[in-house]
Amino acid sequence: MTTLDEILATTRAGLPALRAHRRAWERQAADRAAPPSFAAALRGPTLGLVAEVKRRSPSAGAINEAIDAPARAAAYAAAGASAISVLTDGPFFGGSVDDLRAVADRVAVPALRKDFILHEDQLLEARAAGAAAALLIVRALPPARLRELLRFAAALGLDALVEVHDRRELDAALDAEATIIGVNSRDLTTFRIDVAAAWALLGQVPAARLAVAESGMETSADTARAARAGADAVLVGTALSRPADPAALVAAIVAEPRHAR
Repeated sequence: MTTLDEILATTRAGLPALRAHRRAWERQAADRAAPPSFAAALRGPTLGLVAEVKRRSPSAGAINEAIDAPARAAAYAAAGASAISVLTDGPFFGGSVDDLRAVADRVAVPALRKDFILHEDQLLEARAAGAAAALLIVRALPPARLRELLRFAAALGLDALVEVHDRRELDAALDAEATIIGVNSRDLTTFRIDVAAAWALLGQVPAARLAVAESGMETSADTARAARAGADAVLVGTALSRPADPAALVAAIVAEPRHAR
């Protein structure tokens, strides 16, 4: 099975090639209208949903290789999704920044770049493509690097979904002043899912921060449990990307009341 170290090594190997495009992305980002607020989209009386466009993953294999990213995003938005997550990693997830750009151009709700972000150029590329937010993974970033990338994202007008898996990582995210915390029930080292431990960690996210439950949810009953554990929003990928029509599941998820944390 692919490991996080393999994914990060592949990502690092591709970073030098990004440098040549930096000025073009700066121009494109300057020409783009300010994106809608990802954080604001996750606040409301009912559970927020970040609905993901996902072709495949190292843990699940092929999910929906033929998925049309902007068409699927439009279906999610029409059914009530708060935001769209677009996997832009190509080697392991079958995505691309072109998917992100097409989604951002198609839907009015905010788009999240979900990738293994290690460098400012990746954030600039995301902003140029129309993203409203980007994923930052605590396990992939030393504390000082996390803070630098959070500051750079804010300067670009991007929100950051900062992903954690355990209490140590949550403390690192809070120390870095992350305002949107994603609690992933999947351990990115082993790819094992422990929903009980993750949802217990959700309850430890301060009420002033947004808490997003990630992974391990296949049904609206699963997302309801995450809401009761204190999630302000859920990020759902495989269960929404696999079926021909995701509308019923989207509608059921976003009908769940929000619960206090």
